[in-house]
Amino acid sequence: MQKANTQTKIPILTIAGSDCSGGAGIQADLKTFSAHNLFGMSVIICVVAENTKRVISAHNMPCKLVDEQFLSVFEDIVPKAVKIGMLPSKALMSCVAKNLQSYKAKNIVLDPVMFAKNGFALMPLRNCEFFKKTMLQFADVLTPNIPEAQYLCGFSIKSKDDMIKAAKELKKLGAKAVLLKGGHREEDASDILYDGKEIFILESQKIDTKNTHGTGCTLSSAIASNLAKGKKLYEAVKEAKDYVYNAILNSLDLGKGCGPTNHFYFLKD
Repeated sequence: MQKANTQTKIPILTIAGSDCSGGAGIQADLKTFSAHNLFGMSVIICVVAENTKRVISAHNMPCKLVDEQFLSVFEDIVPKAVKIGMLPSKALMSCVAKNLQSYKAKNIVLDPVMFAKNGFALMPLRNCEFFKKTMLQFADVLTPNIPEAQYLCGFSIKSKDDMIKAAKELKKLGAKAVLLKGGHREEDASDILYDGKEIFILESQKIDTKNTHGTGCTLSSAIASNLAKGKKLYEAVKEAKDYVYNAILNSLDLGKGCGPTNHFYFLKD
């Protein structure tokens, strides 16, 4: 009998909604973790019926089941980093916050998922204030896009100066570091990283494609992956941006709407 060639991989956790079409949410996170050669685990918060064109419906998990998923993970394989995505209700925010505190989770990347690309509210705006009070304190890195940052900050964001102002405001609200994504700007896709001391402008050109389904999920998961490997914040974010850029550049023309990014663009057919 041949002896198994056992290996140890770095474990990492995603706490998010499930996207049955595979381009965003839990599925995108797990693909990103695998692309970074990590062992991915999940706590499913919500099951979303969606595809590249639309979100049909979303069904929240009971808090008891979320608690039991947390217990299953943390009593056995403790993750080195945690990515948090869709949090659709106050009850689930409180549930996740309680578990993060209880298990002393580390290297938390919080992506404040508010809307699907078709405008479907994945986190109702009436929950925005509760989200700020409950969740921002856990964010080692907060990764809002411009529309999300506008709702969290309460003011319009038009320029890079506005983005810097917003990043500083989000730090005051509790996040330890902020990556404000600039993909919604027409000029370019440059992001603002604020670590509490320094401002970094991470410049990036826009790619001419409609296939960007799941890019926010993928970026936050890539940052968490790099933090799990022990990389410093700037390096973790910069390498994650490079990964997502290539995943979009080699995106998959699947479906009738906004196709998915290519998480394994580096693999050859």
